[in-house]
Amino acid sequence: MHGAKQRPAGAHPGQWVLIAPEAATDLPKTPDSEPLFTKLRNPSTGEETLYLFNSGARQLFEVKAFHEEYHSWFIGQTVQQDGRLLFVTPMDPLFLILYYLIKADKEQQGKFQPLDQVVQDSEYPSCLLLLKCADVEQYIHHVTEEKEIGSQKFHKYSQEKTLKWLKKKVSQTVKALKSNNIIVGERVYAATFVNDKQITDTKEDYVRYAHGLISEYIPEDLSKKLLKYLGLPELKSPVPEPPLKKRKLSDVPVEAEQDYTKFNSTNPKTKKANIKMTAAQKALAKVDKSGMKSISAFFSSKPKASK
Repeated sequence: MHGAKQRPAGAHPGQWVLIAPEAATDLPKTPDSEPLFTKLRNPSTGEETLYLFNSGARQLFEVKAFHEEYHSWFIGQTVQQDGRLLFVTPMDPLFLILYYLIKADKEQQGKFQPLDQVVQDSEYPSCLLLLKCADVEQYIHHVTEEKEIGSQKFHKYSQEKTLKWLKKKVSQTVKALKSNNIIVGERVYAATFVNDKQITDTKEDYVRYAHGLISEYIPEDLSKKLLKYLGLPELKSPVPEPPLKKRKLSDVPVEAEQDYTKFNSTNPKTKKANIKMTAAQKALAKVDKSGMKSISAFFSSKPKASK
């Protein structure tokens, strides 16, 4: 909808329009267990990102926004000036816990620790809710080595187990892509501007594309290690993005940044000298052109009369 210049009375500043599964909006069983929007660290970049815990923090959801400028929503008799459309989708909390496990492994030199001492963040205290999510305790062994002393469990990050777990995630993603008939070949090679390859959806294309999706939830260093673990070479792009393509993506005029003539193997002057002339052209070339007017003279503007 078209945007409104100012918020009318009665509009709620903390209200959004979102698409979410029913599990994200279940009614709380107790007054203190309502669904919670909160900011946590992005597991790939460490930057502040919005997430949603459902009632009782039993499940974590990722929040992504589709946004266009100058849009708003009509809600009842009010206008919601924030025109974003939020998409809420389930997310495995192990990805966010993995960020803290890797960090603790570097700082504590591989020491075993209780999870509630590993998943701590003074800037994002809500990160402790990750440990309340269902199945975290059951599946944490996929990314850690465990020790149990008495009734308490201690954990430390395991790169070997994590890569094995991530490989399963990639396989599950490939299966989902194929079952939904999603074409990935063009997307894989478009990302690296490789346009001289006949695009076909090979097994490698699916694995590479799935690896790219999973990499959005893990640190870059781990993403590179996963690429090697999957047996995939890095795609290198020898061809820069052409200026013409950039022009299509932006309204701002784009000037050519490179002198493309330097890629020619022969001198332009040499090429001109080697052009064969027809008999008529040769005859015309021998004609004495002195005193003749150029054709452009017949289309030039008339000289202004002198005053």
